[in-house]
Amino acid sequence: MSRGPFSGVLAPVLTPFNADLSVDVPRWVDFCRQLLDEGCSGLAIFGTTSEANALALEEKLELLQALRDAGVPGGKLMPGTGLCALPETVRLTRAAVAAEAGAVLLLPPFYYKAVDDDGLYRYAAEVIERVGDARLRVYLYHIPPIAQVGWPPAVVERLARAYPDTVVGLKDSGGDMTYTHAVLGRLPDFGAFVGNERFVKEAVEAGGPGTITATANVNARAIDRLWQRLGKTGADELNDAVCAVRREVERFPTIPGLKAVLARRTGHPGWARVRPPLTPLPEQQGDDLKAKLDALSALAPVR
Repeated sequence: MSRGPFSGVLAPVLTPFNADLSVDVPRWVDFCRQLLDEGCSGLAIFGTTSEANALALEEKLELLQALRDAGVPGGKLMPGTGLCALPETVRLTRAAVAAEAGAVLLLPPFYYKAVDDDGLYRYAAEVIERVGDARLRVYLYHIPPIAQVGWPPAVVERLARAYPDTVVGLKDSGGDMTYTHAVLGRLPDFGAFVGNERFVKEAVEAGGPGTITATANVNARAIDRLWQRLGKTGADELNDAVCAVRREVERFPTIPGLKAVLARRTGHPGWARVRPPLTPLPEQQGDDLKAKLDALSALAPVR
């Protein structure tokens, strides 16, 4: 059993924008509530899918406060707080703890690429020590396909052993299960989430707690249903259905594709907007993707 505070399905929440590309805060708060209602056990706000690195620090602080003001339970939140500048990471992490977030999701400092294990360890240790709050829980965010800098298993183990009550898990978005198995081999009770529901069955069987997946923004009920049914009758059929949706989404750029689907489902154009350098999905592709997802949902309805 993983020792961290989260398990199940978490959504890295998409961010809707107004016409001037400012964040549509009320719509975002409503969507956070919706995802929890649809079965997400937590919200990984300010993740990659959230366009987090296109959001200013002040915007993230405002959004955290908006959720707090709206009464969204802090314990359901796992904000991404890892930034390249150590003082900004500390400031955002402190704000997350003050908002009673269940944990934070910590990217490595990804601008400098040729850093050694000691440098990565020192960065995370500095964040923990400077925040200096026993309530802090940290999940390390491993996404080398995008960040080009990851958390080596040896560093993960070193941090978990130095801060056993603080560094409790990770999100593996490396693209296969090799890394997750390597970490769980060193730390069997570590909260190692996978970043793709195609691996959730294998990950849970290996001792992982679940998945933090972009597709939860459009398929939360089915993914949650799969997680709850793992090891039971019907799980394989649900797994096939969930994976079919994931494969369809992966045919397009993930963030514009998911936002195009939400724009069509809700009828609100703000969902289709992305901040540069991303570009919106072409209209016909958005129509095709929604039609495909609707067809897949009809074949495997969630009951």
